[in-house]
Amino acid sequence: MKKYSLFLLALLAFLNCSAQSVVDTVQKVTPGRKNSTAQQKKPYVILISADGFRYDFAKKYHADNLLRLADEGVAASSMIPSFPSVTFPNHYAIVSGLYPSHSGLVNNTFYDRKRNDRYAMGNKDKVADGTWYGGAPLWVRAEQQKMLSASFYWVASEAAIQGVRPTYYYAYNERIDIHNRIQAVVDWLNMPAEERPHFITFYFPQVDHAAHKFGPESPEVEHEVHFVDSAVNELQKAVKTTGLKDVNFVFVSDHGMARVDNENPLSIPAAIDTSKYVISGDGILVELYAKNKGDVNATYDALKKEAKDYDVYLKTNMPAHMHYGAADDWHDRIGDILLIPHFPKVFNLWKTKKNINPGWHGYDPAAVKDMHATFYAWGPAFKKHLNIVPFQNVSVFNLVSEILGITHTDKIDGTNDLAREVLIKQTKKRK
Repeated sequence: MKKYSLFLLALLAFLNCSAQSVVDTVQKVTPGRKNSTAQQKKPYVILISADGFRYDFAKKYHADNLLRLADEGVAASSMIPSFPSVTFPNHYAIVSGLYPSHSGLVNNTFYDRKRNDRYAMGNKDKVADGTWYGGAPLWVRAEQQKMLSASFYWVASEAAIQGVRPTYYYAYNERIDIHNRIQAVVDWLNMPAEERPHFITFYFPQVDHAAHKFGPESPEVEHEVHFVDSAVNELQKAVKTTGLKDVNFVFVSDHGMARVDNENPLSIPAAIDTSKYVISGDGILVELYAKNKGDVNATYDALKKEAKDYDVYLKTNMPAHMHYGAADDWHDRIGDILLIPHFPKVFNLWKTKKNINPGWHGYDPAAVKDMHATFYAWGPAFKKHLNIVPFQNVSVFNLVSEILGITHTDKIDGTNDLAREVLIKQTKKRK
């Protein structure tokens, strides 16, 4: 009897662990939506992101398919991410046209004073809560204008922003095989015209994972660059089988990657009284939120005297080009005091060296070129064999809007300069 009870306990424990490991791989479909007759005549855009795909990785690691496709269309020498140059804020900047300080998605993890709560990219409940996101991403604007959208992953695509999600989307996971993901895109494009998405997002995490763990100059990164290169080639060839002639591809990354001094990290400065501040951020940007504003100036002065290998800013004196100071803090989510290490230094917030990867991003792109991202585009909307200079990533929003005829009236940070430069023609002048 005792052995039988032990067996039952072991079985229950196993079943519980198995239940916890279940990953949601089922496509979500919002019912009742159709493309309007006018939207059925519009082109298609597939927006692809390869996380951490630094501006020079394609040439450095001979991503021949991507280089060929870029040569057929448009290639930027680099694309400039928004500060901080990290994943969630920049993916959202690309689709919202807003700097992180303006969208409210100011970092991968941050503190909100009014909520007395933290957003964290690893917290699925927070990520899926649309109230954390300002502005409106492209799929929200498209759906509001009776144009269907689909997402095989993108930051915030699982959240109901202004009550809207893409018509077709997946909860983020890394279990779905790349061939099945590509087939899903083909299936979407083979749908009847009234059900077919015109804006599709597609995301690759592999290069970022490898570059963090092994550093950007590693065989592992080269391997993942080739994986992305092959998959994008497979995707564009598969899309051709649909017979659709007006499909455009935009390939971007959210940021670059640099090798940092992870062997000699910076400690949290002694001048910080942790009982007086909420501390947030990562090794590249540390933000202090004062519980009592009266403590800020004294702490700032002490930090300035102590600072070595990092800069100390008040929110009120951040460099204007970073768009990360008091004047830009639309949602009151930026810290009162900010600590930014000098490249290649990083802060150690975890009090152990083993947690510090050799590959990092997050630095000011104006100071560290390795933060720059990739931009390639090809398809019938784009000029051929065109090379362009670096531009701010928020203008990708304007570019995609122009191709699809998506309109907006609210203030954004992107401009129409990119669209004017790279598109064969524009439908009409947009705000």
